[in-house]
Amino acid sequence: MQKNKQFKAKRLRLLPLILAATLGLAGCSPGISGATGPVRATTPTAVSANLGTVPDTPILAPTATPSVTVAISTTVANPESVALNFDPEQVTITLQPTIEGLDQPLFVTHANDNSGRLFVVEKGGTIQIYQAGALLSTPFLDIQDRVGSNGSEQGLLGLAFAPNYATGGHFFVNYTDQKGDTVIARFQVTADDSNLADAASEFLVLAIDQPAANHNGGMLAFGPDGYLYVGMGDGGGGGDRFGNGQNPETLLGKFLRLDVTGDLAQPYLIPADNPWVNADWNGVDVRDEVWAVGLRNPWRFSFDRATGDLWTGDVGQNQYEEINFTLAGSAGVLNYGWPIMEGLHCFRGNADCETDDLVSPVAEYEHSSGCSVTGGYVYRGAQFVVLQGVYFYGDYCTGVLWAAWPAGQVGWRTAQVADTDQLLSSFGEDEAGELYVTDLNAGTVAQVVLQGK
Repeated sequence: MQKNKQFKAKRLRLLPLILAATLGLAGCSPGISGATGPVRATTPTAVSANLGTVPDTPILAPTATPSVTVAISTTVANPESVALNFDPEQVTITLQPTIEGLDQPLFVTHANDNSGRLFVVEKGGTIQIYQAGALLSTPFLDIQDRVGSNGSEQGLLGLAFAPNYATGGHFFVNYTDQKGDTVIARFQVTADDSNLADAASEFLVLAIDQPAANHNGGMLAFGPDGYLYVGMGDGGGGGDRFGNGQNPETLLGKFLRLDVTGDLAQPYLIPADNPWVNADWNGVDVRDEVWAVGLRNPWRFSFDRATGDLWTGDVGQNQYEEINFTLAGSAGVLNYGWPIMEGLHCFRGNADCETDDLVSPVAEYEHSSGCSVTGGYVYRGAQFVVLQGVYFYGDYCTGVLWAAWPAGQVGWRTAQVADTDQLLSSFGEDEAGELYVTDLNAGTVAQVVLQGK
């Protein structure tokens, strides 16, 4: 294996950012490396599928919401999620170049409108369209005039098309503005050109002040319930410097759940069954937008299109990267543990930390194996049947791809499935469920494929 050599080459491309890593910003999303030397990839640790419990103080479920589930069995409840035929020793995963000539691509997705198009988010403030084997000459959206992208974790970071995009033409983006604050906004495609959005149609959904330039989150995704889920980082710095991960009164360090399609005249509505609408947390009111707490920087998360299960790659601090699994239908009221925990471990070696009420990750890896986890997707495409039900994720610095798949009562299994030279800024999927990765530095999108198929 030539991973050490590859990693050193990547470090040359990241030299302006290494200083930030040494100042305690390690393990951040694409742009800041937590590694200070060569990295040798190893297989992450797979752990039990237990999703934890609610906090000690009883929480009343909102009206018209079923009682909050206190604990989840290690049995995978969704039959469709079981990868029955996957054996990592019998397959060879590779990345097939698909799109070139991009400028710092951070995400790739589709509009679910039967057009077959891929939409690629570029950090500087543009969204490009790839259609019929070619990159279109005009961007789908260009908002460079309002996007602040000087920081390594700033820019146009997320894109989600409304479930009814094919008829309504609305989509949502997440970006940092010129002041470095988070903006979530709605845009409209033009009436006479499906390949061109109206940059002047911006409608502010939510603005969130950011105390630092990093840990902005950035991912947007519509869940199977039709609501928009927003992954917010803890506000940056190191070690949850601003105390947001376990602070119920802020939107930072949280999963937000918003109704952005119920009334287009309003920025958003609060879903009636959001978990803290009619409840508090240990006697303290929680923002009604919040669905879950205790996140450091959920750079990329996804919903399994077959089961609705939620998979999250939460970027770690100095030692551990983690993957979290949340069963479909969860009522929220979840605490993913940051900064009490980093991965499966008490943060900074605090042996006395209380973990009973926290969601445990289903996989983790140490920084000897990478620097920043890039959450991926469960494969649901048709080209490679053997990959059905397998969750793919990777590490931004090393380019290593891993697979995780459910194994009944024992939780999940994990295995390294590819060792690439990519700066894995994101995974994405097309309308058919085929998977792709973006390389921030090379300006490319590649498809995840089985070698020889």
